[in-house]
Amino acid sequence: MAERFVVLDTETTGIDPKQGHRIIEIGCVEMIGRKLTNRHFHVYINPERPVEIEAFNVHGISDEFLSDKPLFREVAQDFLDFIKGAELIIHNAPFDVGFMDNEFSMLGSMPKTSDVCSVFDTLQFARKKHPGQKNNLDALCRRYGIDNSHRELHGALLDAEILADVYLLMTGGQTSLGLTNDDLNDEEGNDSSSWTIRRFASDRSMLKIIRATEKELALHDGRLDLIEKSAGRALWRE
Repeated sequence: MAERFVVLDTETTGIDPKQGHRIIEIGCVEMIGRKLTNRHFHVYINPERPVEIEAFNVHGISDEFLSDKPLFREVAQDFLDFIKGAELIIHNAPFDVGFMDNEFSMLGSMPKTSDVCSVFDTLQFARKKHPGQKNNLDALCRRYGIDNSHRELHGALLDAEILADVYLLMTGGQTSLGLTNDDLNDEEGNDSSSWTIRRFASDRSMLKIIRATEKELALHDGRLDLIEKSAGRALWRE
């Protein structure tokens, strides 16, 4: 069975759960193998405390908007059920996992994230792959040619969808590569190229496999015989 991945992002009231900050939004998208399934988990959460102005300026989620949203304890089991057993794909994983573990610990009966999931940190991976360069999500989108022009503010589900594209491209996903002179250097001075990612419908029909006929195979063998007579060997047969 293909491996299950969940690409995850959160938004919070501030930067440190040890100072009482809480999760206010969770966004997840599912991949089986390296294919998006169109299943997702998305929820806004009432943090029972104010959102700091610095955090609001990043994500634009207000106290008023969150006032009628469910509490974390009301969505925790559904969230845990969605991520359980998956490998989580997270950009700057210690931040999100730290907040998740804090929320789980406040409920008492919930496990730690590491008890139910493995974690792949795309920021750590990007720093190794592109040392000395900017590796935030916007920079990676520019580097890999991912259109994030609709990302005016951070949002957990949108950022998870964008991160899925980044992850697939960074780790050798299905891509096309255009080598034009204008593509060779990006605005950070990095040697790059025009990468695009193509998403296909999860229910698409399988590609038709066309096999060689007996006549075509015989002609192929005949050509290899001629190569062996002239060159002494035919690499195809080795």
